[in-house]
Amino acid sequence: MNAKPEHTSPAEWPESARLHPRTEADLPVGRHQFHKEQLMARIQQERQQTTTAPPRTSKPRRVILVSAMAFALAGAVVAGVTGYGGGSGGGGGEYATGPLLTTHVEAGTAKGAPQLLDRISLAAGDGEHRATLGPGQYVYIESTDASTYVRTDSDTDTSTLVSEKPHRRQMWLSADGTKGWLIDPSVNDSPEGETLSLPDERGNAPVASLNGPSYDYLTGLTTDPDKLLAKIYRETKGMGNTPDQQAFDTIGDLLSQSYPPAPLYSALFRTAAKIPGVVVVKDAEDAAGRKGVAVARLDETSGQRSEWIFNRKTSVFLGMRTVQVKGNGGDEGLIKPGTVTYTSAILTRAIVDGMKQTPTKTG
Repeated sequence: MNAKPEHTSPAEWPESARLHPRTEADLPVGRHQFHKEQLMARIQQERQQTTTAPPRTSKPRRVILVSAMAFALAGAVVAGVTGYGGGSGGGGGEYATGPLLTTHVEAGTAKGAPQLLDRISLAAGDGEHRATLGPGQYVYIESTDASTYVRTDSDTDTSTLVSEKPHRRQMWLSADGTKGWLIDPSVNDSPEGETLSLPDERGNAPVASLNGPSYDYLTGLTTDPDKLLAKIYRETKGMGNTPDQQAFDTIGDLLSQSYPPAPLYSALFRTAAKIPGVVVVKDAEDAAGRKGVAVARLDETSGQRSEWIFNRKTSVFLGMRTVQVKGNGGDEGLIKPGTVTYTSAILTRAIVDGMKQTPTKTG
């Protein structure tokens, strides 16, 4: 789950297939984009890809910690994502019509970062992750997501910066990571979504890992911050632009697109506090417009800052975003400072009894 985009991570794959003819995807040179790509959706696209040259689109990576299997099948899951291309009938074309996602770039400060993460860790231990996943149950994650990326028309050889409209995304994953479902109109041709179930028709069933965790895998991870951080550095060696940024992004992926058991969920924040370069950004906003405080880290190579956003009063995790804060990124330097290349808001994260089932509303 952690690999992020623009570096060399397992999830940095090429633009995949259902793109409009003639628009291929070039991963951004900068490193990650807080959110791993729609792995399985991309896998499905690869299978259906034709020999027609797809449209070129540099798309930020979107994190989607699918099962270990999904990660392996995807060839990686960590990284940036490719552009979807435009077009009718799904695949995200009609969603790349929103206003450009931008924000005021606020300076981060290292002062108070360890204390904030400590408070967040304490709150996490008493939060939603206390429930455990039982036989036949699924983790359900519903979010609002949007990306900004460079799209190039090969006919005219012109590149433009486009942003998706924030849209609803739903994902279901079984405890062992072998069954799942994804509904995301920016990547699914069908409004009903696509399966994430594995193994595939060839019998591929990769082993769960940090970059492709299942709930069962997460229950076996150490909750000792020093040991956990050492494991992250060891298993993500060579990924990303720097070991520290890759470690921060790996934890961010676990926080946003998986369901860590309460002890691990709390430990992840204490682990993040040990990574050099972590700062506090006092004002941040998630994809749903909720304002809060962010724990962040700047990737000096790409100039992008990964931000984890929390409720200022309750310390509850709201979502995350990636902001270009230094230099210009993307094709032809079109991604200027202040551009939000990825944003997400976690609306619901719960345990449900069946695939495609949503939590019962109470009250």
